[in-house]
Amino acid sequence: MKDSEHPFFRPLWRRVAIVAVCLGWAVVEFATGAPFWGTIALGFAGYAVWQFFYLYKPADSGKDPAEPKE
Repeated sequence: MKDSEHPFFRPLWRRVAIVAVCLGWAVVEFATGAPFWGTIALGFAGYAVWQFFYLYKPADSGKDPAEPKE
C-alpha cells in the first residue's frame, strides 16, 4: 500500500474493513491447517493496522493544491 493516504481510504469503515478481511483470511488459513499462509495474512493485517491507524493522516480536501498557502 504505497499510497495509503489516497482518498479511497479516507472513510474509517473502509480501513476497518480491510483489516477485518485480512484477519478473517488469517483465521481461515489457520483453521484449514495452513499456518504459513495464516502468518502471511496476519502480517498483512499488522501492516494495514500500522499504515491505516498509526501512520494515517488524511490530506486536506478543502483546499486546492494549486492555491498558495497563507
